[in-house]
Amino acid sequence: MNYEYVRDSARLLKEAGLRTVLVTNGELAATPFRQLLPLIDAMNIDLKGFTEDFYRWLAGDLALVKENIKAAFAAGCHVEVTTLVVTGCNDGEEDMEREARWLAGLSPEIPLHLSRYFPRYRLRQPSTPIDTLERLRRIAQGHLRHVHLGNV
Repeated sequence: MNYEYVRDSARLLKEAGLRTVLVTNGELAATPFRQLLPLIDAMNIDLKGFTEDFYRWLAGDLALVKENIKAAFAAGCHVEVTTLVVTGCNDGEEDMEREARWLAGLSPEIPLHLSRYFPRYRLRQPSTPIDTLERLRRIAQGHLRHVHLGNV
């Protein structure tokens, strides 16, 4: 969906007294993202990995996503984060340690969802083993109070 559609819809929903939830990859430029914040009550933001190399591979911008997570949290929006764990790509223990520590620096109450990857379309890595997700959950739980597994 484009920004204008989300913004206009959220404004109408708020005017009608409804709450709004946005699921996003977090890659909206800073200015429109901040303009959207007063219209959104809760967000689930994809943090696809925690290295610049992984985001470059995705043609994304880790710094922008992190800034937007911080901005949403600072604005009082309920923030949850989802990381799709892809076998051999972003399933390292050190990266999860850094990700969880960074999120906990904002608040240890931020929920983190670790989702299981399955091969689709062009990406053919093997499905994420459930024991990998459980291992990463234990690491994240060293910093965060709410760590959930998805797609299991």
